[in-house]
Amino acid sequence: MTTAREDARAVADAVLYEGYVLYPYRAGAAKNQVRWQWGVLMPHDVVALDGSERAATRTDLVVDGDATALRATVRFLQVQRRGVEDAAGSPVDRLDVGDTRYVPWDEAVEREVPLDLPLDEDLAVTVPVEGGTEAEQVPGGRLVRVREPLAVRVTTRVHRPVSPYAVTLLRIEVENATASGDVGARRPDWLRRALVACHVLVEVEGASFVSQLDPPQWASGFVAGCLNDGVFPVLAGPDDQAAVVLSSPIILYDHPRLAPQSETAFFDALEIDELLSLRTATLSDDEKREVRGTDPRTAALLREVEGMPPDLWERLHGTVRYVDAMTTSLAPPPEPPAALDVPWWDPGADAQADPDHDTVEIGGTTVRRGSRVILRPGPRRADAYDLFLAGREATVAAVLRDVDGHEHLAVSVDDDPGAELKAAHGRYLYFAPDEVEPLTRAGA
Repeated sequence: MTTAREDARAVADAVLYEGYVLYPYRAGAAKNQVRWQWGVLMPHDVVALDGSERAATRTDLVVDGDATALRATVRFLQVQRRGVEDAAGSPVDRLDVGDTRYVPWDEAVEREVPLDLPLDEDLAVTVPVEGGTEAEQVPGGRLVRVREPLAVRVTTRVHRPVSPYAVTLLRIEVENATASGDVGARRPDWLRRALVACHVLVEVEGASFVSQLDPPQWASGFVAGCLNDGVFPVLAGPDDQAAVVLSSPIILYDHPRLAPQSETAFFDALEIDELLSLRTATLSDDEKREVRGTDPRTAALLREVEGMPPDLWERLHGTVRYVDAMTTSLAPPPEPPAALDVPWWDPGADAQADPDHDTVEIGGTTVRRGSRVILRPGPRRADAYDLFLAGREATVAAVLRDVDGHEHLAVSVDDDPGAELKAAHGRYLYFAPDEVEPLTRAGA
């Protein structure tokens, strides 16, 4: 049985390494030239150069009860540049050692700043993070790792409002206070002085945190006054506990969990482990040589995939959840048509289905392929990203019906610069009919 702290740290580790390195897990892969997009806090001189970057985050929390102790742990990655040198000490672009190929690469080191927070006063502290240079000898040369010194400033504010409830309002601000230096011209240079994937774990004793996604009625006013900038706090740990909060730069819901079927960290939030396992296993020997030398974590990942036992492959393939007697009244899946040699769930099994020409009535307007609509995603959407699309205009690519008879619209957002490319690959966004509004103005 894991504790709330252990559960929270497991999810926090997934946040820490989200996007650290992407399939095919090679330093030379195009997608690994653009790294670390989440929770990056840059020094102020970088932010002055590029206003799209940020230097600080803010977390506001509501504490219910008379807390006896508060503790915050700021966690992030510190980037270190790994250079490759030959036996003569000269920098080289690659060094082949047995089944491993080393190339220059930006690694990262986990850092934590634990703080015991006062319950009745504010706090402001700046914590230095050491830089340094380390060398690792390998056959035929060495690897040289260089880290820039950093500084983390944490400011907390505690306020006890006048209320019939024992409530405390807590604010935690985390700032990259690294001194000005050689800014450089490119983002990879800036990242070496950044706090990467920065997030905060907060624990309370003798009280509990109020959910900011589903607050009790008495606390709704306090929650409405919270301002979270760059991060958002969610309750972590078991569903019946609220003593730990994870303030994350990635959108999460209360009590997030890692998939129990997933036992290998693929740096992709663990949502497509089977696909990534299969693809990793099919890399060529030359590609695997570069994977082993790209990063200690990618080397370990490759070893795990190559040594994955059959029972784990079966667990990754999916989970069968048997239907109990309470659902026997539901209609069983339709039998596959005798005339069609395709599965019952395949669109080709239903001769009446024609996504390119099917229509659906929305508010008295017939909507079909080519119709223009305005996206109106509601609060029941499972993907919070869709809420950012509210009010955007889109074009319907197909009207679809699933095996349960529910209707869906495949759409592409009109002002998406990548819409044409996505359409070429058959990639669309999907909305229910009650989540769109037909565009009826002239010329639409």
